[in-house]
Amino acid sequence: MIDLRLLREDPDRVRASQRARGEDVALVDSLLSADERRRSSGVRFDELRAEQRQLGKLIPKASGDEKAELLKKASQLAADVKAADAERDAADTETQELLAQLSNLVHPDVPVGGEEDFVTLETHGEIRDFAAEGFEPKDHLELGSLLGAIDVERGAKVSGSRFYFLTGVGALLEFALVNAAIAQATAAGFTPMVTPALVRPESMAGTGYLGQDAEGVYFLEKDNLYLVGTSEVAIASYHRDEILDADKLPLRYAGFSPCFRREAGSHGKDTRGIFRVHQFDKVEMFSFVDPADSQAEHRRLLEWEKQWLTSLELPFRVIDVASGDLGSSAARKFDCEAWIPTQGKYRELTSTSDCGEFQSRRLSIRLRDGKQIRPLATLNGTLCAVPRTIVALLENHQQADGSVRVPEILRPHLGGREVLEPVAK
Repeated sequence: MIDLRLLREDPDRVRASQRARGEDVALVDSLLSADERRRSSGVRFDELRAEQRQLGKLIPKASGDEKAELLKKASQLAADVKAADAERDAADTETQELLAQLSNLVHPDVPVGGEEDFVTLETHGEIRDFAAEGFEPKDHLELGSLLGAIDVERGAKVSGSRFYFLTGVGALLEFALVNAAIAQATAAGFTPMVTPALVRPESMAGTGYLGQDAEGVYFLEKDNLYLVGTSEVAIASYHRDEILDADKLPLRYAGFSPCFRREAGSHGKDTRGIFRVHQFDKVEMFSFVDPADSQAEHRRLLEWEKQWLTSLELPFRVIDVASGDLGSSAARKFDCEAWIPTQGKYRELTSTSDCGEFQSRRLSIRLRDGKQIRPLATLNGTLCAVPRTIVALLENHQQADGSVRVPEILRPHLGGREVLEPVAK
């Protein structure tokens, strides 16, 4: 959530942010009104309580008619205090509910618009000319079948659409990717973590995933627990209700977890293969930093993502995501999109978001800087979303005979294999 003081001091900035996101601008005025009622009712309550305490000192000293009059006044005052207390609580509840609906403030440098209004910041690597090499590229599903690596038919039989098995070298490729990603993150100073896949509602809400993203989240009603769509949720809540010393920051974690997404609204999109699925494994980077360092940390996370994709020898581009496609928690987001040959376009492989103080305020995570205690900033960045990375690897490194060349970084994790060979031709 945003700082209410900022809302009062510069409501036009908040309105502009809502407008850029394509979200409800009227929410700003509703929140300002509720906040004014909360503060005025709080003042009214304090005044009545002070009067009640003062009256309480006079009653023991009074007698006769004077005392009877004071007792009558005290009775009325008690009722007024109770009513003022209820009014204050109601206004505070309304304020907090409205505040929770308000998305993070969009960074001023973010391009305004919808999903297609991103700005390309840079491109890396060479896109292969398969025609010049004399063959037409196969898609990842055909390659996965040749290699005995991917089985979506049995995945659908067992669990339904958008589920899959990674088999044989496909399973080994996942382990290789995860191990290599964790190795890079650890070398960069991240603390590796294996995180819970089930979290409490306050953890999911605290990261902002129960707003506009709620329909994409799996909920276990009997247990009152949510399945995470990213380990960001668990790591963000790791220090919930804690005060961290400023000299211990930044704190950086690399979390591995299974991730679960309903993919609501994606009907008809990426139905073939394993690019868009309901369950996948992911290595996620997460940082807790001083807010003054959040923009610099955002660039660092992006550099680590670029290092990873470069080590996998994938052609990719970096985009500055437009305001309408940010998600409620992010003030700014950069995506790295890898080239997928059979689709003839770039597709998102990694994403890094600067959430500023938005999540830390919701989760009550603060930093202690001398005598000052204040909110800190949180940032997240995908290092390796396994299925999508496998898609990009197979398609970009395929050879004419259906084999797939293994990038050097993965070879030590695949028993020294330089090529993945078809098991059936």
